[in-house]
Amino acid sequence: MNLNVSGHQLEVTPAIRKYVNSKLERVKRHFDHLIDAHVILSVAKLKQKAEVTLHVRGKDIHCQCEDEDLYAAIDLLIDKLDRQVLKYKNRRLEAPHDPIKRR
Repeated sequence: MNLNVSGHQLEVTPAIRKYVNSKLERVKRHFDHLIDAHVILSVAKLKQKAEVTLHVRGKDIHCQCEDEDLYAAIDLLIDKLDRQVLKYKNRRLEAPHDPIKRR
């Protein structure tokens, strides 16, 4: 999986990059067909915002979270992303694979 972490009005330190990467490992554990992840971290006065666009086969999953602490925003973001990825995975597994059975 390709990971791109960028910051808007914020310098992305190696510690923040490592934290985001370690948190995304949880999502990789649930679903390993991830192609690309683009994480954007931004600061606006007292609100820290984290958003991610995750490219999987056939779909782009996007979510964003805000909090007063950047690390808390990243944690909330990963929780939300994990739920969306599991929902996508369950939909893929429930879809019938045999075209004859669809009729």
